Amino acid sequence: MRLSPNHTLADLCFSETAVRCGLDNTPPAELLPNLRTLAEGLEQVRALLGAALEVSSGYRGNALNEVVGGAPASHHVQGWAADFTCPEYGSPLETALALAASDIPFDTLILEYGRWVHLSFAPEARRRVMSIYEDGAGYRDGLWDANGAQHA
Repeated sequence: MRLSPNHTLADLCFSETAVRCGLDNTPPAELLPNLRTLAEGLEQVRALLGAALEVSSGYRGNALNEVVGGAPASHHVQGWAADFTCPEYGSPLETALALAASDIPFDTLILEYGRWVHLSFAPEARRRVMSIYEDGAGYRDGLWDANGAQHA
């Protein structure tokens, strides 16, 4: 099922971890509107960056979310969030900086471990921007690099 010009339901639900663990990661029908909103938001990101996104994690059912150590109230479980990179555009930090400076109405942008960008399109559209580099250290407001320098 195509959710947007460049994203299908299968793309936003695929998980290597789910396959490896034998988990069904099919979302319930009531989450399809959320996944459409996510796909449409990712289209805006693709247009801004001028390059294709490599989505590593989109929708996560509760079982998959638990296996990967996701927060119980994660926007992934609700179909609002995706983790991705855009190597053709630049590093995850460069990608996050471009998104933070844009007018795209996202809810939460997180630069995670300097390796990927987490972006959610929950209806609140609070435009929260954070970074995390260490599991025990928690999230920091703004965009930070691995050396502890703040960029935004």
